[in-house]
Amino acid sequence: MKTRKLPVLIAALTAGAVLAACSGGTKAGSDGGSKTLTLASVDQGSVEDVVKAFEKANPGVKVRYTTSGADQYQQQIRTQLSSGTAPDVMSVWPGNGNPGATYVLAKPGYLRDLSDQPWAAKMPDAIKSVAQYEGKTYNAIFGQNGIGAVYNQQAMAKAGLTPPDTWTKLLAFCKAAKAKGTPAFALGNQDNWVTQLVLYALVATTVYGPDRDFDQKMQAGQATFAQSPWTTALDKYLTMEKTGCFQKNPLGTNYEASQALAATGKTLGIIQGNWVIALLKQQNPQGTFTLRALPAIDDPAETLIPAAAGAGYGVNAKAKNEELALKFVNFVMSPEGMNLFVKKQGGLPSLPDTGYAVDPSLSELSTFIGADRTVPFMDQLWPNAKVQQTMLSGLQEIFSGQSTPEKLLDEMDADYKAGS
Repeated sequence: MKTRKLPVLIAALTAGAVLAACSGGTKAGSDGGSKTLTLASVDQGSVEDVVKAFEKANPGVKVRYTTSGADQYQQQIRTQLSSGTAPDVMSVWPGNGNPGATYVLAKPGYLRDLSDQPWAAKMPDAIKSVAQYEGKTYNAIFGQNGIGAVYNQQAMAKAGLTPPDTWTKLLAFCKAAKAKGTPAFALGNQDNWVTQLVLYALVATTVYGPDRDFDQKMQAGQATFAQSPWTTALDKYLTMEKTGCFQKNPLGTNYEASQALAATGKTLGIIQGNWVIALLKQQNPQGTFTLRALPAIDDPAETLIPAAAGAGYGVNAKAKNEELALKFVNFVMSPEGMNLFVKKQGGLPSLPDTGYAVDPSLSELSTFIGADRTVPFMDQLWPNAKVQQTMLSGLQEIFSGQSTPEKLLDEMDADYKAGS
């Protein structure tokens, strides 16, 4: 998953967000010298303030950074690392689900071992498991993310509708929203990482609700995508599309355009990671946005949310300024840096005792995490990055009528069995 998409899934998921992903630009600082740090990030909208705070805390230091979307970033980072042109510090996703993930970058020796840093031993086990490779920590994961339906409260009030908590109510909600001329959810499937988020939100309940050990069964060869409730989740995704839950032409809508639809009330919301809330607020500072679970069944008590470690930061094993790189990731993992990041992103900190006050927009996510009603972003524990890439391109092909759910799940199974 991506970007900070999609999803342990999310990647998502991510990631994602990835699950996290945004498009952005470049800030130039002074070139060269021990006082300059180079940084590549997918955290547009939040890394800017962290950089300013870091520079303020370290007089004379300049951070030369770029921000880019997850798709573009993942295509570039491996090339930069292998050619020796990668920055000192870079965004790294948890686990093993995409080309910019911890396992994928640590295995060939591209990342510096961060196990000796003061925060590494403090990470909760669930976070640590996807920040490590072969028992060593390579990823400074600062936040936890969740995927769900993010509602524009003003648009919802205008439409006279409330967030649905069952599958039946969700479809009725979509029909009512469509009838009022305001589609329920914006969907930016032109960016392929976005395609996974609705699916992950549905998979959390349909697959992991009945079987929390599904990942272990997949790893043991006792389960497959094609012969599991993944088929149910995919069917529900397409049912939402046919019911009119999304705006017209999701494949012709990119991530940024989908944000604009939800932020301005042209849709009632967007199914995304919590990181999108900060971006929506940038476009509509007066707006109120709230993340709620996306229902996939008719028993609200059995609904689960995908929630997992978000993208963090790794240090280039061949960093030109290792000392400053370590100082930056340690700042990111300090209460000041971590709280600044998660506040801007609308997330939750990965470490306890940071003094962070949960934003009201994430109260349901926080409640679900506390009640153990979350599951990892699906892709973070897959054996290789190809499974996710096949899924993302396959979902776009399904939406364009070029593929079928059965074909996609068979292809994902083949990639999964191929291993790492």
